[in-house]
Amino acid sequence: MPVPDFVLELRRHVGTAHLWLSGVSAVVFDANDRILLGRRADTGRWAVISGILDPGEQPAVAAIREVAEETGIRVEVDALVSALSGDEITYPNGDRASYLDLTFRCRYLDGAAHVADDESLEVAWFPSDVLPEDLQETSRQRIADALAYDPATGPRFIR
Repeated sequence: MPVPDFVLELRRHVGTAHLWLSGVSAVVFDANDRILLGRRADTGRWAVISGILDPGEQPAVAAIREVAEETGIRVEVDALVSALSGDEITYPNGDRASYLDLTFRCRYLDGAAHVADDESLEVAWFPSDVLPEDLQETSRQRIADALAYDPATGPRFIR
């Protein structure tokens, strides 16, 4: 998975020390309420489209950018559906990180979904009730948050 330049620069100073990073996830729905997923190149598992915010980048803009970079489609953000932190991750190279994930419910606008970078092996649309078995657990929860989102109660901040 490509690591943003600013993270590479941080790693030059802090080595593998634990970093706290902000990320975004996009749960993208098409007109038939199917959900767009990518099969990750690093794990081989299906996941919602996600990525790390660049310094100073607005989160909703980052979600739109990540979807375009990874799948070649254009989306519009409908709502922030959750803002939650995850457990510490240790990567194979020893780098440690935790992420504040901002999950957005997004609506497909146009374009043909395809693998547009080296982060995914394939991309595909799935009915929300027929998700792949090898879906990452974090993505399963983010999809559940997007499906349960109610504008009257707002996004989920506690699990």
